[in-house]
Amino acid sequence: RTYNNPMSATSYPIPRSRPVGEQILLSLVFGLLLFAILLIGGIVGYQLRYAGKIFPGVRVAGINVSGLKPAEAAALAQAQFTYPQSGRLLLQDSDKAWLAAPADLGLYLDPETTASAAYEIGRSGTIGDRLSAQFQAWREGVEIAPSLVFDQRTAFAYLTALAAQVDRPVVEASLSLNGTEVNVTPGQAGRQLDLPASLALLTAQVQTLRDGSVPLIVNPTQPAILDASEQAELARRILSAPLTLSLPEGQPTIEGAPWTFDQATLAAMLSIEKVVTAEGKQTYQVTLNGDRLREFLYEIEPKLALSPQNARFIFNDDTRQLEVIQSAVIGRALNVENTVQAVQEKLSAGEHTIPLAFDLTEPPALDTTTGADLGITELVHAETSWYYGSSAERIQNIKAAASKFHGLLIPPNTTFSMAEALGDISLDNGYAEAMIIIGGQTIKGVGGGVCQVSTTLFRAAFFAGFPIVERHPHAYRVYYYEKVSGNRINPQLSGLDATVFVPIVDFKFSNDTPYWLLMETYVNPGTASITWKFYSTKDGRSVEWDTTGPTNIVEAPDDLYRENPDLPSGKIVQVDWSADGADVTVILKVYNDGNLYLEDVIRTHYQPWQAVFEYGPGTPGMPPNEDPPEE
Repeated sequence: RTYNNPMSATSYPIPRSRPVGEQILLSLVFGLLLFAILLIGGIVGYQLRYAGKIFPGVRVAGINVSGLKPAEAAALAQAQFTYPQSGRLLLQDSDKAWLAAPADLGLYLDPETTASAAYEIGRSGTIGDRLSAQFQAWREGVEIAPSLVFDQRTAFAYLTALAAQVDRPVVEASLSLNGTEVNVTPGQAGRQLDLPASLALLTAQVQTLRDGSVPLIVNPTQPAILDASEQAELARRILSAPLTLSLPEGQPTIEGAPWTFDQATLAAMLSIEKVVTAEGKQTYQVTLNGDRLREFLYEIEPKLALSPQNARFIFNDDTRQLEVIQSAVIGRALNVENTVQAVQEKLSAGEHTIPLAFDLTEPPALDTTTGADLGITELVHAETSWYYGSSAERIQNIKAAASKFHGLLIPPNTTFSMAEALGDISLDNGYAEAMIIIGGQTIKGVGGGVCQVSTTLFRAAFFAGFPIVERHPHAYRVYYYEKVSGNRINPQLSGLDATVFVPIVDFKFSNDTPYWLLMETYVNPGTASITWKFYSTKDGRSVEWDTTGPTNIVEAPDDLYRENPDLPSGKIVQVDWSADGADVTVILKVYNDGNLYLEDVIRTHYQPWQAVFEYGPGTPGMPPNEDPPEE
């Protein structure tokens, strides 16, 4: 406020006191300012005091490291934290246990890292975060975990060493043969320390920094085959008796049957192999060695084979029915694989006499087959030839050859081979040595006279009107084949002969009818004849034939005489007979219900043939007509 003094021209301010409220406010502001100055000074002083040192209240695993420099704290922690050395961990496996210090398992303290972690308390984050952390440490204390290193490689090595004491190898069951003795050893389960699983449990326990027990994880290992006693019993059962392979009941036997394998042979054939079942399990399989068994079966297979053969019949002209003279043969072929399987199965079941397995084939004509079934209802044709003057050996051969065709059936619409039906012509098959034509001469050989049979069959087929497929004449005219009843010669039969020389020269004709053809052969030594009958069903065919008879006659060469050192002096033997050469043409016409069905021309050329005589050395007058020696 300003006062004006009228007495003076100069004015002066008049002092006055502040209000109380304002004074209090000023005092409060001044106090707060002073407190802030003191607080800041205290904080700054606190920071300066613990610069490079751990703030108060910080503990590591119970060790007070307040006010220590990191290096000092590291040294103190190293000295006072003894768990890695003093701790105790018990590793257990059932009734076994191993005591180990954590340090033995790879646990140790990292003091520098631990001290660094303690030092960082209150020194991270914003200023507020730092001051707050420092205040909390000072007021309540802060406990930090020590920084530890757990080297699992050391722990793994330790566990690996234990595995040598914990592990037990698995033992597989064994099955073997010693001669005929069966040896079997049971299997045994193994066990194996599970290193990864056990290491995981050990790691978890170590991290608690406490003593404790760690159960080791041990895995059982089962053998692939634990028990082979059942297979051993099977092997003993197989070897308990010899094995006999027999022919099935009713089958024709052969030489060598049955076949027996003793126990020693069986043991050598026995195979013991590990196999995997359908469920994926391993086991032993005890069987006979299939390859060795097959080898034996393939060896006997050809001897066991039988071709199916029709029954043989004769036609009863009175009853007009077929009568069985030889039963049918059911064809058989050894089925090797089925036999092997049967042997395996039956041996395993304890059987030791086991029949072979065959594939059977029935022939078309069985014993029960009737003439109506085959279309054989009547005599179609009969043909007879005569063999007057034949030797006993030649007659024997005629009988032997003719018997091969008696009762034989020819299927419809097929070609018949005489050579195939004859088979082997040998002494073992009932033939004798007689005169045969071979190599341009007539000599003694096995089967002489068989051509009497082939000629008779040829004429039967020819005059019955069946197509002739293959026919070979003799080299020269053989007068046996031009003889008729009464031992007369009929030249009209020239050119109607047929020779067979198995297996090179054959005679074939076709049964071109829809009916079966039954052949019957009858050899009558009393009349020196052989008769061939065809039974079937007539189909309306008829035969006309004509012949030129022998033409272009060429006289036989002069007789030949030659010395035979095997004959005695004075002995003369004729070994070949003369025959004039000639050509013959035979024309055949077959009609069916009056229509020409078949026409055939059969041409034959006969060579002129020389008579040959043999004489012993020194035989008087031999050779005859020899020119006198020149003087």
